[in-house]
Amino acid sequence: MINQQSSAAGRNVVVVGTQWGDEGKGKLVDWLTEMSQGVVRFQGGHNAGHTLVINGVKTALNLIPSGIMRPGVKCYIGNGVVLSTEQLFKEIERLEAIGVEVRSRLRISEACPLILPFHAALDIARESVRENAGSEKIGTTGKGIGPAYEDKIARRALRVQDLKYPDRFAAKLRVLLELHNHTLTTFLHAPAVDFDSVYAQAMKDAERLKPMMADVSRELNDAHREGANLLFEGAQGTLLDVDHGTYPFVTSSNCVAGNASAGSGVGPGMLHYILGITKAYCTRVGGGPFPTELEWEKPGTVGYHLSTVGAERGVVTGRFRRCGWFDAALLKRSAQVNGLSGLCITKLDVLDGIDELKLCTGYELDGHITDILPMGAEEIARCQPIYETMPGWSQTTVGVTKYDALPPAAQHYLKRIEEVTGVPIHMISTSPDRDHTILLRNPYAA
Repeated sequence: MINQQSSAAGRNVVVVGTQWGDEGKGKLVDWLTEMSQGVVRFQGGHNAGHTLVINGVKTALNLIPSGIMRPGVKCYIGNGVVLSTEQLFKEIERLEAIGVEVRSRLRISEACPLILPFHAALDIARESVRENAGSEKIGTTGKGIGPAYEDKIARRALRVQDLKYPDRFAAKLRVLLELHNHTLTTFLHAPAVDFDSVYAQAMKDAERLKPMMADVSRELNDAHREGANLLFEGAQGTLLDVDHGTYPFVTSSNCVAGNASAGSGVGPGMLHYILGITKAYCTRVGGGPFPTELEWEKPGTVGYHLSTVGAERGVVTGRFRRCGWFDAALLKRSAQVNGLSGLCITKLDVLDGIDELKLCTGYELDGHITDILPMGAEEIARCQPIYETMPGWSQTTVGVTKYDALPPAAQHYLKRIEEVTGVPIHMISTSPDRDHTILLRNPYAA
């Protein structure tokens, strides 16, 4: 009988955002890669953004896994990602300019659907039509992510592997462009996209991309059997998941932990620990309901404090993030759909100096009380938050690396989050720097 998994097999951790994205996943992925040999991106596109601060130097990544900042760590872009070759090479060149070796360490699944110029054109034109019609905008980044996923689901997408066959690529592109140019010109009143320019750029990118193309599923399974620890890096956050989020104000992919399997080609049994990243308060970018939202644009308010001290501005879009109190009922939903093993609380230091804190434990919805976030935007928009109030702290927590060194009120706040959500806190981040982290339990410890 063949033993499918040797005793030397590695341990694998999935990192997911538990709110609306922007929870600080990039820093934690970078921190955890000290104990891993490979980092895997399994969904989304360059609409995601991770900011890393290493020795005071800030680096923003949109597509390449955060592990690229650790020398010797392999990085994988799985089949669940929609790939813009233009963005990929811009990012590679930006990293190479600061001395980071990328091309020899980056492996890209041949099954990734491609994002092409007409996808972004469709994205932008649709949002413009919504706005002109007086409808509420979805809040898309305009990068073409949604239209690229639509082509994937409709079984007409051009994929990375098609770049290896120019004639096949051209034939598929002509059919796809005819369809999308009809939509652009007839329904959206936008300019058509030129075939020759799209094809020429794609063939130019193909030659640079070929050395990085791979059967990522096989490589990950081989690495696991050989004892490598792998880290699966989610983009966006659970409440932006196309199935489980605040639909329709969501992204176009599954952001939950289970998609680490489907989006990279590994079995669910290879996912050993699920780490949920959550801010010590809540933020979201773009449209959609936000039950605990505060007035965040007015100086002197708590919301303004969170916005300014937390530097709450989108990595990809530059848009200011809406800010509000911590929502434990929301986190219960995230814990349920992700099967969280533990939490990492980020940006605890942003709460320093706030006299009184509020924590949402549930909602009043249509005359009833619920302790978990409902499904769908319409119901969530009617939720009235139910708060517990607790004292804040005046001492600084910036850079604290020991739990016992936190102010008693901060410890109480964290313990209450554990009690209400039912998920243990295993890590705490006290600044953007990779070294300012409190470790209570190592996700890589069996």
